[in-house]
Amino acid sequence: MTGMRSNGVVPGKSNRDLPSMRPLRAVLSSAAILCVLNVSLTPRAVAAQETWNDERTKALVSAAIQRRAVQLADTGLADYTARAHGYLTFLAQLGEGFPEPPKLIKSDELVVEVYWGAPDRSKQRVVGRRDTLLLPTDIKYHRDHLGVVQNNFPEIIRLGDGDEVRDVPHPLSARGLQTYDYAISDSLAIRTSDRAIDVMMVKVRPKDDGAAAAVGAVYIDRVTGSVVRMTLSFTRAALKDKQLEDVSVILENGLVDGRFWLPRRQEIEIRRSASWMDFPARGIIRGRWEICCVRTNVGLPPATFIGAEISEAPLEAQRAYPFEGTILGTLPDEVRALDAEEVRRVQDEARDLVRAGALARARSTSPATRGISDVVRVNRAEGFALGAGITQRLGRGFSARAAARYGSSDDDAKLRGEVEWRSRARFAVTVGGFDDFMEAGDAREVSGLRNSIAAQEFGSDWTDPYGARGAFVRVERTLSGASAPRLSLELGRQSDRPLAVRARPATGRYEQTIAADSVHLWRATLGWSHARAVTASATRWEVSARLTGARVAWQGGAVETGDHLRASFDAEGQLAAGNGQLVWRTVAAAVSSGAPEQSAVFFGGPVTGPGYDFHSRRGRVGVSQRIEWQSRIPFVALDLGRFGKVPSTLTLAPWVHAVWIDGRGPTTGPGPGSLNRTSGGWWPSAGVGVLGLFDLLRLDVGKATRGGWLVSIDVARDLWPVL
Repeated sequence: MTGMRSNGVVPGKSNRDLPSMRPLRAVLSSAAILCVLNVSLTPRAVAAQETWNDERTKALVSAAIQRRAVQLADTGLADYTARAHGYLTFLAQLGEGFPEPPKLIKSDELVVEVYWGAPDRSKQRVVGRRDTLLLPTDIKYHRDHLGVVQNNFPEIIRLGDGDEVRDVPHPLSARGLQTYDYAISDSLAIRTSDRAIDVMMVKVRPKDDGAAAAVGAVYIDRVTGSVVRMTLSFTRAALKDKQLEDVSVILENGLVDGRFWLPRRQEIEIRRSASWMDFPARGIIRGRWEICCVRTNVGLPPATFIGAEISEAPLEAQRAYPFEGTILGTLPDEVRALDAEEVRRVQDEARDLVRAGALARARSTSPATRGISDVVRVNRAEGFALGAGITQRLGRGFSARAAARYGSSDDDAKLRGEVEWRSRARFAVTVGGFDDFMEAGDAREVSGLRNSIAAQEFGSDWTDPYGARGAFVRVERTLSGASAPRLSLELGRQSDRPLAVRARPATGRYEQTIAADSVHLWRATLGWSHARAVTASATRWEVSARLTGARVAWQGGAVETGDHLRASFDAEGQLAAGNGQLVWRTVAAAVSSGAPEQSAVFFGGPVTGPGYDFHSRRGRVGVSQRIEWQSRIPFVALDLGRFGKVPSTLTLAPWVHAVWIDGRGPTTGPGPGSLNRTSGGWWPSAGVGVLGLFDLLRLDVGKATRGGWLVSIDVARDLWPVL
């Protein structure tokens, strides 16, 4: 948009009077201000030890409160107009610890006319709006999310029309003096072409962190007492929605006419987290605004401020606004990032100022089942099975989880239990025990829901379960940063056993279960995973690797004990290119001789070997590689009512796939199992996939050059963890 990112240039004024308020991380780690064109910053030394509520700080805060009280009326500012350009985005994350980048669900691009009149009149009008819907949702934004914050908030702060944050005293208000503690933390100088402006960073914390209050920092012009910048979070008591995780606000002002600090850039992030059963889900609303084209003292008529503070032009006029490019093409990179760095800093500073309990959401008890298959499933080893579980938060980072499942055909109960301690420093220790089923193989071939339906109705069970009983201790460390690599070390003792076919399908018959070896083993597993969204485009990748060393004792046989190593690697990614994207996935594994059969490399199925029978490619070393090209093609749009319209396109995804297996002999020890030898070499296939209904459903048709045909329909793999 021409002019919408013009750094707030006022007609007839020089950029030298308009320092931008973007943080300068290289100057001050906590906060700083970046200025444009002939403006420099000089950090000033302050006391190494912050002193709360000292006389110097009180004088500065009192001056700022007085300045806000007169609302610039004595400075000659009668009114102003401006134009705000912003994005409202709704994103979602799934999974324990939310390891993957958030997925964009909906994005709105808006242009808003902004009007202000002394002493505190405000009016905003949405004149341009366009949106894109990438997944079905019926989300509706609160009215105040459609505009910018005027006057750095009123005396009482509200967000989400009072549904998100309500009745919080402003840190720079008369009531705020009774509510907050203050401390000058940093000082810096903003140098324009004709003068220097001293800005003081004042940290703010509530006297009672159990009350509804703000936490963060305000940046104050030392001479005038004007607010230059505010970065705030809020205590748990201030958040009215119980599902709210946190709310972060960044307000930056720019110097206009060399006299007035007026809105320049704003960011608001609202994070909600919930769980479906015990599978974590997070929704993120990000609002990002740039305010430009400020004109002061234009003589606004009183009629300008009649009616609701935020109104909208007719929908047809909003849609007709001349936006540039596409909404996804102009969406800033940081909007889609795993962590908006400035917002994350606001939350980190808030945690440093108050105790963790003042910010944390209290949750005591919740279900411990993480997907549909934990509640109900069907397979050949246990038939129709029902499960349940519970998680109890014990406080101080501790939680306990217990889960049980009962199979109607094997007439047996499966049990799991664990106790976890998780620190604020991305560190966790888990101790647990289990008597349950495990599955051979390195990748799931179908979703749990699809497998249960196919197993029940047609006798097609694409799992290779075996029984396992044991205990473990696991240590996890998630590194800091937006990409957040995760390291883990698990030590365990378990006993494995083969399972028999116990169930009967409605039609057809089940194949035999894997001939697992009966063994006792000690194991140590080192794990590493890393997921990253590289840019705001469709480019992303994720990698995981595991290395396990085990000492095995066989039940029976001439050889009693042995050692083996097993390594696995799983990497996938997508790279935006032209009008489509290149998608790939690599699954590789290797196991040394002397390992039990259930530790072998198994490929075959829609994911690791399309067109080849389930787990029919077996060996000690193997690689499965898939490459596909995804592009949009026209299709008929569908209306889902309040959940939006299905896009009038489908995704066409031609693919090629190859499996390589070493073909070396059995990996087993002296137990009853015997690995079915597979001929070594390459096993290629090719086909085409079609993704529709917001890319939530996928149909694949393909042919293996040394096997049969593949026809598979399933939900998108991103949803498999909840199914």
